[in-house]
Amino acid sequence: MEIDVVEQNIQDISPELLKMLLLDKTTKKYLRWGSDNYVEYGPEYYPEQEMKPELITGNMTMAIQPRVLKSEEEKLKRTRDKAEVFTPSWVCNAQNNLVDEAWFERKDVFNILNNDTWNAVPDKIIFPRDKIWKDYVDARRMEISCGEAPYLVSRYDTVSGESIPIKERIGILDRKLRIVNENAKDDEEWMNWVIRAFQSCYGYDYSGDNVLLARENLLYTFIEYVEDRTGEKATMKQLKKIANIISWNIWQMNGITMTAPYSLAKSSYEQMSFFNLLGMNDQENDDELRTDEIPCKIYDWRANKSIEFQSMTKEG
Repeated sequence: MEIDVVEQNIQDISPELLKMLLLDKTTKKYLRWGSDNYVEYGPEYYPEQEMKPELITGNMTMAIQPRVLKSEEEKLKRTRDKAEVFTPSWVCNAQNNLVDEAWFERKDVFNILNNDTWNAVPDKIIFPRDKIWKDYVDARRMEISCGEAPYLVSRYDTVSGESIPIKERIGILDRKLRIVNENAKDDEEWMNWVIRAFQSCYGYDYSGDNVLLARENLLYTFIEYVEDRTGEKATMKQLKKIANIISWNIWQMNGITMTAPYSLAKSSYEQMSFFNLLGMNDQENDDELRTDEIPCKIYDWRANKSIEFQSMTKEG
């Protein structure tokens, strides 16, 4: 089994592109590891440390893996420590279908569910009289505690790891891109509305490796749809534009405090203490890392400005 969510591949395309996918827009620093799954590699891999590009490429390329490739021991540990749960692709599809059923006011819009699989509806999607295809593309959707973002994009089956053909994909963003494919009159309009589709999809997670995997999945999704549509590879200008959108829309956040985890933490070298050197946990110091964290920012693409995420919860 091989899934091409590999940081080294993105590094080979462009080191700058990988840096963009690792950037935390709130703190203007890199994402934090956010878990102790990598502490065996040294102090730079502690939960509060930044995920710098040099720490995840080269010999570390396969350290960050999708859940389907992780060992059972690691899966159980992440579930126990971070309440990380596993959602089969068919469940993601069934729940996404319910959202679309409410929006379209009818069932089986994109596919017909058949137990733990589905069959894509082959005909062009028809819209209600009071709605147009651009309304659907612009409708904002968010996946909370997104993990690898299986509700947003479905490049591979979360159970088997097998790739899913574009025409059979069931993610929220996949559905928007299908609508753009079916309705854009030319490649220019197609690209404009693909960009708007990415701008309308959001997600967050606490663990930095999950945020990176989700961002990579969205970027690879863009690459695959461009090649499917045009038969050519996406340009670097296009990739950077989409990567910037993704790094704003998929972000690292403590869902309870709505802040950037460890956002005021010091570097690994400043953080080391006598107790650390003895292999003991400096609990008092660890508690300090979790106070006065920076409120997370996201981007409102229609208003063309960044806003604090928590401000959205106060609207209405």
